[in-house]
Amino acid sequence: MSPKPAVLIAEELSPATVDALGPDFEIRHCNGADRAELIQAIADVDAILVRSATKVDAEAIAAARNLKVVARAGVGLDNVDVSAATQAGVMVVNAPTSNIVSAAELACGLLIATARNIPQADTALKNGEWKRSKYTGVELSEKTLGVVGLGRIGVLVAQRMSAFGMKIVAYDPYVRPALAAQMGVKLLSLDELLEVSDFITVHLPKTPETLGLIGEEALHKVQPHVRIVNAARGGIVDELALSNALKEGRVAGAGLDVYAQEPCTDSPLFQFDQVVCTPHLGASTDEAQEKAGIAVAHSVRLALAGELVPDAVNVQSGVIAEDVRPWLPLAEKLGRIFTALAGEVAVRLDVEVYGAIIQHDVKVLELGALKGVFEDVVEETVSYVNAPLLAQERGVEVCLTTSSKSPDHRNVVTVRGTLSSGEEVAVSGTLAGLRHIQKIVSVGEHGIDVPVADHMVLLRYTDRPGIVGTVGRVLGESGLNIAGMQVSRLDEGGEALVVLTIDNDIPTDVLSEIAQEIGATSARPVNLD
Repeated sequence: MSPKPAVLIAEELSPATVDALGPDFEIRHCNGADRAELIQAIADVDAILVRSATKVDAEAIAAARNLKVVARAGVGLDNVDVSAATQAGVMVVNAPTSNIVSAAELACGLLIATARNIPQADTALKNGEWKRSKYTGVELSEKTLGVVGLGRIGVLVAQRMSAFGMKIVAYDPYVRPALAAQMGVKLLSLDELLEVSDFITVHLPKTPETLGLIGEEALHKVQPHVRIVNAARGGIVDELALSNALKEGRVAGAGLDVYAQEPCTDSPLFQFDQVVCTPHLGASTDEAQEKAGIAVAHSVRLALAGELVPDAVNVQSGVIAEDVRPWLPLAEKLGRIFTALAGEVAVRLDVEVYGAIIQHDVKVLELGALKGVFEDVVEETVSYVNAPLLAQERGVEVCLTTSSKSPDHRNVVTVRGTLSSGEEVAVSGTLAGLRHIQKIVSVGEHGIDVPVADHMVLLRYTDRPGIVGTVGRVLGESGLNIAGMQVSRLDEGGEALVVLTIDNDIPTDVLSEIAQEIGATSARPVNLD
């Protein structure tokens, strides 16, 4: 008889996890936080189950000779090197929907707590103080709730708070008004939402674009009685700016579950009696932990049986051609670049694969591109299987086109989308050389040859002398170093495109200054780190 596949449980998980794995595996345990113990224990196992304390990085993956699956019993994947796993052909799975109800309910709880001063009154009474008048609150009924980010958790919060008689408005540039209207939600611009909301709750992914979104400028646009809740990602609400707004009476209260730096045990926000704080409890319910453990155990069973894995993050199944595998990270990055350029979700999305690579099944590249398209759009983790569902929910028509003919490159992948205005946005990429260097080879009609970088800027403008010098001067004065630059133009004096790779994120004000000085028709940052 062949030995049972070995599954390593590196952290304490719900007992239901082991039950869900069943009797078909050899279950082993280790302390994943102990690096030496982990490296030794992972050497010959087929799968590893972790939570947040175990770092499954490139070193750990390289040490695992038989590893086929890394399973994270939770939503985030900060402690798993997905890129290294993909290169090694190791599937990464998580439990993307395990905590959405718990997270939504906590946000609702913070909204109620900030409205009625529940924790503060509780503390005072337990300290022997009867202070009814001090802790007079406000009703939620007939108030306006502004939901910043209308993904799955944002929708759950909107549904639950509408039952309190609240009027729901939302800001989400990636959701169409008609879809929001079906949920009884009115879409507004961020400025409009800030101006009309009595309560604001944040449900966005953390990206360079959303970092500090609710900051000093935004907090000068809100009503002074507003109460702000962030149970999504730390840093989306600027904590120092919020502290200043509370101090100056521009914000009435706040509820926070997440922080820019965690663990967080010292914050200027803790000094305010009208601020309710919890230590990142969004997923901390018995039900969420049990759901996560059962979900990843089920995924491990499917993966080791060679079946389709719905919650696979990097590969749809274990059977992907060796020649196709290196293209997965590129397809995903092209999807993210497309979203950065488009600034909205397309009505129709075409993923085009050309060249000799189509002798293999390249359907997974469509999934990879689609995953990238939504990576920076929704709060929840996007997988290769839920990405099509996200597209369907947003009314995006998706099509895969393949051809063996590729005039300029041996193989090339293009992500092309039609926006609601009828405008078409397209970006193409290829892998170059034995090291599979990822390159962008065209943006729309502009042919270029630029290695994909973590931080890029794409500028469109009318071709004329002095533009390169102006761009370089503004970046230099801002302390930003240019790693690479390429200019493409269609005709002399016509539309030109400059693609910059820089060492760091470009601040919004610097990009705006460049756009104004060169008269750019489009100025888009792309951040892939």
